[in-house]
Amino acid sequence: MPFPRSSGILLHPTCLPGRFGVGELGSEAQRFIDFMANSGQQFWQVLPLGPTGYGNSPYASYSAMAGNPLLISLEVLQKQGLLWDEDLWNIPEFPIGWVDFDRVTAFKMPLLQKACDRFKTQASPEQQQKFADFCHSKAYWLDDFALFMALKGEHDGESWHNWEPDLAHRQPEVLDQARERLNREIYYHKYLQFEFFHHWAEVKQYANDRHIEIIGDIPIYVAHDSADVWANPENFSLDEKTGEAKIMAGVPPDYFSETGQLWGNPVYNWEHLQETGFAWWLRRFEAMLDYVDIIRIDHFRGFEAYWAVPQGETTAMNGEWIKAPGEEFFELLRLKLGRLPIMAEDLGVITPEVEALRDRFEFPGMKILQFAFGSDPGNPFLPFNFRHNSVVYTGTHDNDTTIGWHNTASDWEKEQLWLYLGSIGSDGVHWELIRMALTSIANQTLIPLQDLLGLDGSARMNFPGKAEGNWGWRYRSEMLSHELGEKLKTLTRISGRLPQPRDDESD
Repeated sequence: MPFPRSSGILLHPTCLPGRFGVGELGSEAQRFIDFMANSGQQFWQVLPLGPTGYGNSPYASYSAMAGNPLLISLEVLQKQGLLWDEDLWNIPEFPIGWVDFDRVTAFKMPLLQKACDRFKTQASPEQQQKFADFCHSKAYWLDDFALFMALKGEHDGESWHNWEPDLAHRQPEVLDQARERLNREIYYHKYLQFEFFHHWAEVKQYANDRHIEIIGDIPIYVAHDSADVWANPENFSLDEKTGEAKIMAGVPPDYFSETGQLWGNPVYNWEHLQETGFAWWLRRFEAMLDYVDIIRIDHFRGFEAYWAVPQGETTAMNGEWIKAPGEEFFELLRLKLGRLPIMAEDLGVITPEVEALRDRFEFPGMKILQFAFGSDPGNPFLPFNFRHNSVVYTGTHDNDTTIGWHNTASDWEKEQLWLYLGSIGSDGVHWELIRMALTSIANQTLIPLQDLLGLDGSARMNFPGKAEGNWGWRYRSEMLSHELGEKLKTLTRISGRLPQPRDDESD
């Protein structure tokens, strides 16, 4: 659906500052929301919030519906009495400006176990009832997820398709034995989800109370080593004997990679999903809308046709496009939800058919200014080629920062940018692109916080195709200055993107 003229900031919660080595859903999240509200922003876009595995990518989660326990606020648990003051006395010296995920996990998970043990024995009847209600309302994914994580721990992190065949193929009596054997671990993983959703709900309510909506991110594919694939193998293209992906997802060669991107996720068994009325997909969207206001669909083009790479390939070059029933699915989703608060990530190989699917449901597509100056005036990322129903970014989580991009751009590309702008002001190229984005005709503008802060490529969030060393950047608390907020607010005002007065505020 089209959105009103507005703007916001892209920042994953792990990037928030704080004492414990990783961003948390506590006071610093509220401070960031205050910064957005004071500077006239109306959207906070986050990356997928699920628990991550190897490489720490939010796009390779153990569950499409669960939350990342590392985001649980230790300070909130302390206020609840589930952690004591002495539990937080000996905090390691974590890196400044970067998440050392291994050290954070080693420090934080034992504390979360301690909070769980205290909750189990000390929680009031009212708290215990809230926990029971949560487990009941989320049972359709939580039961499988908690068992999956308990079994994964029992198997030292081994992927589910390498477990004993009876567990990998979910023999009922073997699962019953596992539930009894791992009862404590299952409780622990359910508790972590209870706390995550409680903390996230508080943050979201804090944002909504300040007229800021949360844009969540739903990757079209789920990780092969996930509770989703293990619990619902019929939904995916798997080798029936080994459980491995029979057909793998990815994209052909593009701007980011000469050999394409081979993600390794199993593609969907769309025929089976159609036979079930897309039940799993509908529940996934409904679950997502429980804790975000708007959904950005990552790799939207996969709903029209997807790149399918046979098992055994080591690059994404030898694949083929296969049609997907996106129109049928979104028609059904619209019947279920009414309005569709969806944004489409429509980058990459986009055909007229993909554009037609996007436009049929009025999903705004994405425009990236860093892509605008490498060709001719027909470039769709140049602002004069925008449509109103679109979302413009300086760059995304997969791009370098704007300063990093400019530092490594070719002389020809820099010249095209200079000719377009007329000059680059003393505030730097990042503010030139921010101004260009805000003053464009696109209904929405979303700016990565790194660009607002004017950071170079060392603050890049992700480098596609690079397996390690991504996702770790964090900002420092003092970076969100009053002067920065005022400057952003001024640009937001002159570009006509400040929030409009609400009926309840005009009296």
